[in-house]
Amino acid sequence: MASPVGTLIDARASQAARREQILDAACACFVRNGFHRTTMQDLAREAGMTAGNFYHYFRSKEALVLGLVERERISGAQLVTRLQQEGDRRGALFGVLGQYFGALTREAAVLRLEIWSEGTRNPAIAALTAETEAEARAWFEETFADLATAPDCDPVALYALLAPQLKGIVLSRAILPDFDTGLAVAQLQALIEAGLAGRAPLPAVEPRP
Repeated sequence: MASPVGTLIDARASQAARREQILDAACACFVRNGFHRTTMQDLAREAGMTAGNFYHYFRSKEALVLGLVERERISGAQLVTRLQQEGDRRGALFGVLGQYFGALTREAAVLRLEIWSEGTRNPAIAALTAETEAEARAWFEETFADLATAPDCDPVALYALLAPQLKGIVLSRAILPDFDTGLAVAQLQALIEAGLAGRAPLPAVEPRP
């Protein structure tokens, strides 16, 4: 006979797996139909659940999007941790660029555009997205500070130069069928190396409070 603790652990594992299944279904629906054309019934059908059971896990499409943002945040943090444990900080930096942006699928890029778009109208989604991006910015800036070989390299300015180009990779991957993410990442790496060595013109940025 299973112990009460074992039964509880199994139940929680089952719920976590079901939640992941629902988030995967949401990804498929949002990429295929867009956020606003997707109904809760569509999502339940994609997940192979009844609508009533579906609502037990997520009460709204907003909750689903928040779940997707949080899952991506956790995945990104785990990637950074793993790469830093496997090697040096430079390897982790370029590993993140290669594994996250270089390997970006069109579906993942389209989903990211859907989330950004919804964030312009939904304060909760905007807040969580901003929090996630702030964590990424802090890591990049700290990494640039550690790797800089020129005394006048400004990590904040270097990230300000890099950030729009990272978003540009996501946008281009979503809308251009033949976009080469590998080439784009290689160009970014060259730009970062130049910035760390003080050879890239960096934008003027206001100091943060």
